[in-house]
Amino acid sequence: MRGAIIAAMAALWALAPMGAVAAEHELPSRDWSFEGVFGRYDKAALQRGFQVYREVCSNCHGMRYLAFRNLTEIGISAADVKAIAAEYEVEDGPNDEGEMFTRPARPSDLFPQPYPNAPAARVANNGALPPDLNLIVKAREGGADYVYGILTGFTDPPEDFDLGEGMNYNTVFPGNQIAMPPPLFDKAVEYADGTEASVPQMAADVTEFLAWAAEPKMDERKQLGIKVILFLIVLTILFYATKRKIWAKAH
Repeated sequence: MRGAIIAAMAALWALAPMGAVAAEHELPSRDWSFEGVFGRYDKAALQRGFQVYREVCSNCHGMRYLAFRNLTEIGISAADVKAIAAEYEVEDGPNDEGEMFTRPARPSDLFPQPYPNAPAARVANNGALPPDLNLIVKAREGGADYVYGILTGFTDPPEDFDLGEGMNYNTVFPGNQIAMPPPLFDKAVEYADGTEASVPQMAADVTEFLAWAAEPKMDERKQLGIKVILFLIVLTILFYATKRKIWAKAH
């Protein structure tokens, strides 16, 4: 049942044009922890979001540029990362006989793709090609709000709305019709930290995780920026004091 629901996720991204958000559809607005100059990623939310991605989204969508070892940056221990990686099989080789082989993944390996190639992905998803999610928050106008809005925007259509066969009504998706049924449902995952796995909670957590995946060095960049600004402020004060001292006699 879950596999069928998850497989339909491809339709969402296949139908959405790059960066397109219809102006007439208002996006839900959330106070994301990472917004603003002093914003930071919430590591607890990132870990929960990874769990949602791993148990739900990864069946159809890959994370092409993410390595297992990157998960240590969201607070997952090296031992746990090693155990998580070992649950996956990756292709390696060639061996001494010139043949490719599979082995358990290591922390240094990239996340394996859910399908061997694009044609296989299309066959499994009724012709739609599920995009990679590594940069999806950056690739959609509205960013995190858009992704969150799509995941929480499923509802019954108005009585006078002509909903196409096999389509689902979504308040955020342009045109309000998407082929993807709701990918999340209450208690779809069991959070390790005991947080209640409601649809809004899971949508927010996986969106924060995808935001981090798109810009994993954001925290470091902001910290460096603040240090540079403070340095420039101090330097400006020193220059001003020096200028007054040098020109004091001239005045």
